[in-house]
Amino acid sequence: MKVLANDGISNSGVKALENAGFEVIIKKVSQEQLKDYINDKGINVLLVRSATKVRKDIIDNCPGLKLIGRGGVGMDNIDVEYARQKGIHVINTPAASSSSVAELVFAHLFGGVRQLYHSNRNMPLEGETKFKDLKKLYAGGVELRGKTLGIIGFGKIGREVAKIALGVGMKVIASDHEVGEAEIELEFYNHQSIRIPIKTEPVDMLIKHADFITIHVPAQKKPVIGSKEIKKMKDGVGIINAARGGVLDEEAVLEAIDTGKVSFAAFDTYENEPNPAIKLLMNESVSLSPHIGGSTHEAQERIGAELAEQVISLLKTEKI
Repeated sequence: MKVLANDGISNSGVKALENAGFEVIIKKVSQEQLKDYINDKGINVLLVRSATKVRKDIIDNCPGLKLIGRGGVGMDNIDVEYARQKGIHVINTPAASSSSVAELVFAHLFGGVRQLYHSNRNMPLEGETKFKDLKKLYAGGVELRGKTLGIIGFGKIGREVAKIALGVGMKVIASDHEVGEAEIELEFYNHQSIRIPIKTEPVDMLIKHADFITIHVPAQKKPVIGSKEIKKMKDGVGIINAARGGVLDEEAVLEAIDTGKVSFAAFDTYENEPNPAIKLLMNESVSLSPHIGGSTHEAQERIGAELAEQVISLLKTEKI
């Protein structure tokens, strides 16, 4: 059977698939040419990340396709239910990149409370001539220890964020439609660990109590956080979106930054990705990264290995 990894796959994933008898093709085929390529090459398994979209036209016109795999958590770039109705299995790797996304959240969070995103822009320009002025400008940082982090969406990524927050000494509150209470396990050296129960509460309560808020929910039809929710937050709150574009209202955030209600915001995903709004990109109170939450070497290795394991399990055992 032939596997097309259209957005790439780790070496460990390739080796596992090849050892199981699959032919693996790593090639970036354009969206317009993808349907014809799948049919011409007799592709049975299509593996993607977030760049490639697998919609009804591909599902309807590629009869040899048996499985679609998404390396990562969200599957909003795939018509999942339609594919399954057509007898095509759809898989993803929800746990593989959780730690990487959580660490990026804290990279933005640490940078936010010390204004590193801002100073990194201005030090190259004025550090030589206005060092003392910049030192005074950035001297008003705050510590994370003792502050409250609100986590909206308490799945695998949200729980990894909670682990780091607890390790830093923060207080954690969470909100989730499905999870009522979750137990977080902190692991230490020599196989020592401690379990900490965390109860969830409605978003309306969380946003009133949190000093910082991070969002970890799937793609939504409307923002989870908009102007109405921001008005209920503490003055000077920091907000991070490393989930999906559109779950945080960018216009409302920029307006709240102008009034001082929001001290800083951080984005790894955007409403108009891959063409974020220019006024968001140019705002000096916004920390930015180009959708790299799961893009670490470790995460990519785990994603590749997990995808390969699922493909082999499903196809070699003839479950589909």
